[in-house]
Amino acid sequence: MGRAHVPGRSLHKASSNGTGGLIECAGGGGARTAYRVGMSETPPNETADFDTMARDIAEVPAVEVIVTVAVNLMSAAAVKLGLTEEGDQYKDLDEARKLVHALAGLLDAGATEISSFHAAPLRDGLKSLQLAFREASIVPDAPGQGPGEKYTGAVFG
Repeated sequence: MGRAHVPGRSLHKASSNGTGGLIECAGGGGARTAYRVGMSETPPNETADFDTMARDIAEVPAVEVIVTVAVNLMSAAAVKLGLTEEGDQYKDLDEARKLVHALAGLLDAGATEISSFHAAPLRDGLKSLQLAFREASIVPDAPGQGPGEKYTGAVFG
């Protein structure tokens, strides 16, 4: 069983079958939580061939991976901001802040790698999410202190 140290937590690789696995995390109070990790949304296939999966992943351009991750972060942030048809049912501004901040960091780091053709619409989406966060906040952050503004600078409507 592998281990990684994160302050206040101990991470243990609980199991793996080549398509992902479980990571078990022990918190400060000894509580353990298992997280499923991997490349597939479907349950692991016992007969899946790791070499075939590696070849499939190798065929995907890095730009596509970066853009896909960015779109997933945007979608999750929109849900947590209550911007979906379900509205406030899944609204959670603390979670939204984390997702928007991660998206801004990814775009800041990856913008030169994905070209402005891909980066421009992602930046527009990020700005929209940042403005939606500011609108949804009961006590708005100071300019430059909102989610992701460390990377983008202050965002104004």
